[in-house]
Amino acid sequence: MGYANGLGDVQRGDVGTAGGKAVGLGGLIQAGLPVPPGFVLTTDAYSEFVAGNNLGQAVQELAALPADASPEDYEHASALIRTLFSKGAMPSGIHAELEAAYEHLGDDIAVSVRSSATAEDLASASFAGQQETYLNVRGVRAVSKGVIDCWASLWTARAMAYHARAGIRPDEVRLAVVIQQMVEADAAGVMFTANPANGRRDQTVISAAWGLGEAVVSGTVTPDDLTVDTKTGKVLSRQTADKELMTVPAENGTAEQKVAEARRRAPVLDDAAAAELTRYGQQAVDHFGAPQDIEWARADGQFFLLQSRPITALPEPSADVPTEWPLPYPKGLYFRASIVEQMPEPLSPLFADLIDGSVSRSISALLNDALGQHSLREGDVQFPTINGYAYYYYRTWPMLRMTARTIPALGALFRGTAHMGIKGWREYSHPRYERAIKDWSGTPPAELSGARLLAGARALLDAGTVYYTAVQSVIPLADMSEISFRAFYDKLVRREGDPPAQTFLLGFDSEPIRAEKSLYDLAGWARSDPALVTALVERPTAELAECLRTGSAPAGVDDVLWQEWRITFQEHLDLYGHAVYNLDFATPVPADDPSAQLETIRFYLRGQGTDPHERQRLLTERREELTREMAGRLGPRRRRVFFRLLRWAQETAPVREDALADVGLAWPLLRRMLLELGRRLVASGLIAAPDDVFWLRFSELQGAVDFGLAETDTGVSLAGASRPVRADAVEERRVLWRGQAKADAPQMLPQAAWMEKAFGSMMPAGPQHQAGDVIKGAGASAGRVTAPARVLRGPEDFGQMQPGEVLVARMTTPAWTPLFAMASAVVTDVGGPLSHSSIVAREYGIPAVLGTGVATQRLAGGPQVSVDGDAGTVTIV
Repeated sequence: MGYANGLGDVQRGDVGTAGGKAVGLGGLIQAGLPVPPGFVLTTDAYSEFVAGNNLGQAVQELAALPADASPEDYEHASALIRTLFSKGAMPSGIHAELEAAYEHLGDDIAVSVRSSATAEDLASASFAGQQETYLNVRGVRAVSKGVIDCWASLWTARAMAYHARAGIRPDEVRLAVVIQQMVEADAAGVMFTANPANGRRDQTVISAAWGLGEAVVSGTVTPDDLTVDTKTGKVLSRQTADKELMTVPAENGTAEQKVAEARRRAPVLDDAAAAELTRYGQQAVDHFGAPQDIEWARADGQFFLLQSRPITALPEPSADVPTEWPLPYPKGLYFRASIVEQMPEPLSPLFADLIDGSVSRSISALLNDALGQHSLREGDVQFPTINGYAYYYYRTWPMLRMTARTIPALGALFRGTAHMGIKGWREYSHPRYERAIKDWSGTPPAELSGARLLAGARALLDAGTVYYTAVQSVIPLADMSEISFRAFYDKLVRREGDPPAQTFLLGFDSEPIRAEKSLYDLAGWARSDPALVTALVERPTAELAECLRTGSAPAGVDDVLWQEWRITFQEHLDLYGHAVYNLDFATPVPADDPSAQLETIRFYLRGQGTDPHERQRLLTERREELTREMAGRLGPRRRRVFFRLLRWAQETAPVREDALADVGLAWPLLRRMLLELGRRLVASGLIAAPDDVFWLRFSELQGAVDFGLAETDTGVSLAGASRPVRADAVEERRVLWRGQAKADAPQMLPQAAWMEKAFGSMMPAGPQHQAGDVIKGAGASAGRVTAPARVLRGPEDFGQMQPGEVLVARMTTPAWTPLFAMASAVVTDVGGPLSHSSIVAREYGIPAVLGTGVATQRLAGGPQVSVDGDAGTVTIV
């Protein structure tokens, strides 16, 4: 190949010289699909430019940043490298071929100049968008400049950081450039030849907007969305957007232009056009042998394909996302609140089967204790799942009776009767929970029979459910104490310029704060040995977790020293490793997988974050100083009330966090028991992996135990089949779960206006449909910050969190606390000013906006956002 080569001449094996974009376009041409004419400048041209201008060594030195480099470090290095490129001259041999190839396209024709990286558009890594694109470029001189700018964009701060995270060395990256005739598009967009939401290969998803496709790719316009049956071409669903703006060609570039009023809400593609485009997509799939992500444009009624690359993050085929929410019990009301907040995702089948009766029994017992025996009959309260999601169900008339008896129940709560309130938690509920765990801890799970393992798992789950039900009597007291103090302070004490009431509740110890200080101290312990620090900072988290499990020291670390640190780390897990991310026992706890804790230690060892001991000391000093100041301005009567309400709030708020943090106290042992059953069922040929046990129905697990498949010494086995007998059922349930997990579960059922009016203000999540760039929630911790959003679904995503990002989650539990040290702000779908997220955010001094209802969906792409904890808004910028 020369420096400039026609796109039709590029073969699949030319990725190293022509880049992924050119290979994709070459494949489309070879498949007989309509592609605008163009050519590619190979990576040899890039290398020749770097060598001819003596840039190689300088680029390598500037780009070789350490793993803990800050965004400012990347920006500085990028600016220096791009300056070097801008001062470079195009070598004469390259310029000659570039000029000839450009003139072959036509006389002073408008072209696009796009990067074609050797790592871009490949199935193994979605590097798309890391380099620049220049549109509507005219003339040889402008094209030559565009090529050099494209080469320089290989070294933007964003691209360099992406390469570093992906483990690609600076000397491994080169860039080809595609120059292609511009299409004067009246419409354009993106086509996925498989449905990226559910992985279905028989559905094509098309996004379409007026004008050039840049607005769709960059996300600056909301396009029409169509889902098409690939085989028949039938449009299965269509969402026509209000397309206010479009991108159009301008002199040596593009510009945004308002769409004519008559076209704003008109569909860009009719059914016939969508079917035609779908057929082109299927042709591309047949040629490449894999689902494709294709950019397209339409001019004068003719389609052109502008780019094709494999879809890199396509899930396995899953069930459709649920749209109907059938009610299993008539004449009742359904709510996703309270304990359900700890179950943000669909439930695993085994947990769903066991938790229903467990919660129903415990909540009925608590309400009967509070309201009087026989206040509730069997079936008045249930805990069903609908499309996999847990709901509290209350039969209508019993619920109305309970509402009428709220005042007597509150009286019992304040008196601490029926083992309720803080006194009941300290003296009865928590000790009882600990005894249940101790009773089942005496014999290792491996030595128990299958029947005993199943009985133990059920007993521990029931103990945890009873405990959580009791904790629900602590939470209202903590909430009321804070509300009462805040009302008194705001009305009778606070003056302009005084801090908010929450300042008087900061700096106290609670289990999440103690866990954070323990991790900080573990990092401090490790600093005594440079080799240990190097291992903890540089070795992969999974490798460190395995070293902790097996006891083998990481390479370069003294074995005796490692054993000492490992014992100390295990002591931390013994104290705090039961914190749950999600009450469903299918989700590991830190005791099973300490990856999040290791990431936090790594964060501290890199010198990031603040000393939690010092932070607590400063908060305490500030609190005590303000308390003296406020008391000094009050008369004797108001001072007595001030201190009485303040002490009440200060005593109860930390108890709430302690009580919530211990909900999963039984979960490490409970999971060990179930996984031991899983290991035995693998040996018996029933399931393929130990954690498949969570995807069995209870009746199946009970039947396996009764049949003797869960014993270690009976010899009963179903092994010998080509596949474990329940493997297909387990996989079908996992597929169904993935589809359900994409659903937006209603907070209340039935879905009716009167339900929203009657109970909407009481729900922990805000409206589930918010349009526009401003997302509203409850301001729970003051302050303003602008930073990239990072949506985390659970502990499996924690490794993606980068310091300074905005933590966005469905909800948080005490187990999420280590991430608050890295976050610049917190945004949740569920929660309010008195939730765990708000309390911890205040301790860390970061803004929090909670209960948005939609943040995890709206911010999934990781956009830059401005979080205003005072106004309770999140603005996409």
